[in-house]
Amino acid sequence: QVQLAESGGGLVQAGGSLRLSCAASGRTFSECTMAWFRQAPGKEREFVAALRWSGGSTYYAFYADSVKGRFTISRDNAKNTVYLQMNRLKPEDTAVYYCAANRGSVREYYTAIGYDYWGQGTQVTVSS
Repeated sequence: QVQLAESGGGLVQAGGSLRLSCAASGRTFSECTMAWFRQAPGKEREFVAALRWSGGSTYYAFYADSVKGRFTISRDNAKNTVYLQMNRLKPEDTAVYYCAANRGSVREYYTAIGYDYWGQGTQVTVSS
């Protein structure tokens, strides 16, 4: 069982930055694929970024086109934490952001069904 808890959301002006954190429980965090999804009002949950475990200490980062070059996903295995650094935020980034996890290398890292564990979400609001 993996439990996830997000933090770091808030209200920011367009062009600003926020860093989200997701603290995970469990002893196999280093062997988990971790991801961020978001859901805006009236829209489906969408993929934002993922760090896919590929064995040993190798991870590959993937990003949605809409955030590439602005967002960075990273992890600290010693702290069982994954981060999402969000720069140059836009009003269209406004959403509830969810952390997701699954053990192993998740092939379909960009789909919600690829993850068994989810946090409760943190609100990010970007004002224009």
